[in-house]
Amino acid sequence: MQLTGIHHLTAVTARAADNFAFYTRVLGQRLVKKTVNQDDVSAYHLFYADGLASPGSDLTFFDWPAPRERRGTNSVARTMLRVSGDGTLAWWREHLARQGVTHRLPVERDGRLTLDFEDPEGQRLSLVDDGGAGPAHPWEPSPVPAARQIRGLGPILISVADPAATEAVLTGVMGMRAVRTYAAADAAAEGSAQQPVQVYAMGEGGPAAELHVVAEPALGPARQGAGGVHHVAFRIPDADYEAWAERLRSLRVPSSGPVDRYYFRSLYFREPNGVLFEIATDGPGFATNEPLARLGERLALPPFLEPRRAEIEAGLAPL
Repeated sequence: MQLTGIHHLTAVTARAADNFAFYTRVLGQRLVKKTVNQDDVSAYHLFYADGLASPGSDLTFFDWPAPRERRGTNSVARTMLRVSGDGTLAWWREHLARQGVTHRLPVERDGRLTLDFEDPEGQRLSLVDDGGAGPAHPWEPSPVPAARQIRGLGPILISVADPAATEAVLTGVMGMRAVRTYAAADAAAEGSAQQPVQVYAMGEGGPAAELHVVAEPALGPARQGAGGVHHVAFRIPDADYEAWAERLRSLRVPSSGPVDRYYFRSLYFREPNGVLFEIATDGPGFATNEPLARLGERLALPPFLEPRRAEIEAGLAPL
């Protein structure tokens, strides 16, 4: 029973229409699900992914009218997105410059060529050359050429004040493995951390199955807001869901208990420094209530919200 990689990452936007334009037209991702936050139906929940809406490719956003995030520790500090191919990062550097996107020069970090940039609300992102590991599922209508498209989520970097407490949960509860470290100065986190970044691997490892942890105890805690991250989710096979729910119960980890999100099933809990984690099944997937070829074209609602469609649609601004 193992986590197999990153499932999705959910962040916060205060400008849904601008967010939609940036992630589909600038980053070239596919909007695979236009739905609402199931706990707050006044807010969009937008899912961007690859051409097949594959687990592990989802970058998602809650649309909340929140002020800008206050950066700090005990938070997700950077989200990495996998790309591949000779010249791909050079292409992206030119593309981002043409689009007026704040970015840095590509650097080698943890043995991988990496390009850091921010979305219009300050969401900290990186493009990482994954060396072509694993399958790719381009989206044909994307404005980004197929060979240059984002292939999926890469490593996620979190900043914590107490790394030992986090490690106890990552290794003792979640079964991750501490595999290597790299220089904190190369982490592109918010502070000037003195400790190295610790890399934890899950499943078969590799860039789609890593969590990076940097200790930044001198920073104040982050305050969630637009341009920040709400939570990170980790993949499990559908058949392992009940076993993971029982594992959290048996280890007395405070959690949400089982939550059915219709497109996948989830378990939520906070690691000791307060970063919100989710364990999520690969299935049943986003084609459950609309055909794969038409994903994201209309507001999709899980069955328990369908009777409220008219009310919900009336409360949402068009994208």
